[in-house]
Amino acid sequence: MTENASQTIESLRVTGPVFTPGDPGYAEEVAGFQTAYTHRPALVVGAVHAEDVRSAVEYAARQGLPVAVQATGHGLSVAADRGVLITTRRMDAIAIDPRARTARIGAGVRAGALVEAAAVHGLAPLNGSSPSVGVVGYVLGGGLGLLAREFGYAADHVRSIELVTADGRMRTLTPADELFGAVLGSGGNFGVVTGLELDLVPVAEVYGGQLIFDTPLVDTALETWRRWTATLPDTLTSTIAAVTFPDIPPVPEPLRGRHVASIRIAFHGPAEDGERLVAPLRAIGDRLRDDLRTMPYTESHTIHSDPDFPHAYAATNALLTELTADGLAALRDLTAPGGPVEAVVDIRHLGGALRRGTGVAVDHREAGYVVRVITDAGVGDAAPAGPAAVREALAPWTIGHSLNFLYGAGAAANAAQTEAGYAPDTYTRLVAAKAKYDPHNMFRFNRNIAPA
Repeated sequence: MTENASQTIESLRVTGPVFTPGDPGYAEEVAGFQTAYTHRPALVVGAVHAEDVRSAVEYAARQGLPVAVQATGHGLSVAADRGVLITTRRMDAIAIDPRARTARIGAGVRAGALVEAAAVHGLAPLNGSSPSVGVVGYVLGGGLGLLAREFGYAADHVRSIELVTADGRMRTLTPADELFGAVLGSGGNFGVVTGLELDLVPVAEVYGGQLIFDTPLVDTALETWRRWTATLPDTLTSTIAAVTFPDIPPVPEPLRGRHVASIRIAFHGPAEDGERLVAPLRAIGDRLRDDLRTMPYTESHTIHSDPDFPHAYAATNALLTELTADGLAALRDLTAPGGPVEAVVDIRHLGGALRRGTGVAVDHREAGYVVRVITDAGVGDAAPAGPAAVREALAPWTIGHSLNFLYGAGAAANAAQTEAGYAPDTYTRLVAAKAKYDPHNMFRFNRNIAPA
């Protein structure tokens, strides 16, 4: 390590490891789940507690450097070039209060670990589909969970936030604080979150799994699911994906090389009610897979079976007022096999409790569906053109975008979609708050809200 690097470590006064380019361990420290692009900071601080974060932010402020934050790298939208990267994966403490039904978590906690810790007490967090996603990043983007229609966005269930702002100050925020509602829903725009206190819900089991239909039934499955979602109670949250699996050994043999529709079910209720509710879906026809069952909530990650290995991807999305037959047809014209856009299409049913939250920066709650389109990754402004074509096709029904599902859009598209993630008055309020708390835009390696 160079003499300058040694002086930097001493001036930081941190407990965790510090890396500069070329140091052993630097490449491993900056790597994340997104492999299309990677942070390349001048300095990395592997924080082990909140004081490490505060010291790193204070150092960056003295040097006039931007700051990026990474727990797992799932939601990486803008890679840091130079500046300071704070990695939080070592901050993985979890404390469950079963009487209050809350969890206090560190910035590096992954969803799967929180699910396991809460399950000991017959409780569950409002986690998403992947157990390897960092909880803090997921919640700061809103947090659209497996049981979202029953319980709402995860951001609506935060009790307190521990945050280090651009001035190096460590703050504890509650709903009475101005910054509380700005932080929740805006990603990492206002500082580095070092911990959260979250509500847990009394869910020990869920009825769910997948129904997978082969190529001849894909269009029927999509249209049937579209109509079926209009009939559901809020206790059932479902999604449908149209995907072409590669013909390679890691893919289960019955799915290799096939274009399929996968309907994913999460129902909080008795199995007999679940069976009755899904009967119209089974009537579509033969399934390649039908694993619907009552499962312990610790197995809920199997409902979506998200990839558990790092890979490259880009994604856009559209929040729709409704999913019409015309909108679905426009989407299929672009993304079905032989169409101009090669992509995984994932449609999630919204509504229910998602419409009811207030006080945080999660807007467009009137949306009935969110359509996600996931493609091979392009970097920066070289992002693939397919997502833009999908957004254009869905424009008649689109009211905005979900920030948790924007990856690698390119600078111009990223900025436009970020602003469209909010109602105009919310965005104006966030811009003003950014100017107050981060006037130099220190925290800009994200879906950025630039200060006024």
